[in-house]
Amino acid sequence: VMLPKPGTYFFPWEVSAGQVPDGDTLRTFGRLCSYDMTQSQVTLMAQLRSDQHPILICTKLVEPFQAQLGSLYTVLGELEHQKDGSCVVKARVLTCVEGMNLPLLEQAIREQRLYQQERDSGQ
Repeated sequence: VMLPKPGTYFFPWEVSAGQVPDGDTLRTFGRLCSYDMTQSQVTLMAQLRSDQHPILICTKLVEPFQAQLGSLYTVLGELEHQKDGSCVVKARVLTCVEGMNLPLLEQAIREQRLYQQERDSGQ
């Protein structure tokens, strides 16, 4: 049995800018700013400097779930590019991590990347 890939962390602004390949398993984060139960869709929002970066999440596989508006969430899922050029993360796991230290998470992601780069270039 092939297990799914663990999911690479991407910053929300990379996801919203279309920098993640279609079908890739990814992890990202953001504040839950809307939940449309009828469409099974959540919008996570993240801020980089003064810009807001929304990410659309399909929640069909994780329902029912307790949507806490304004709270910080991490998501693990597959990215699907839509016909209109936008993209949706099909969530397999959607976790409320309110209270998590966001700058620390961002720093950890950067350090993990650096480590992977160094490891990959060393081979």
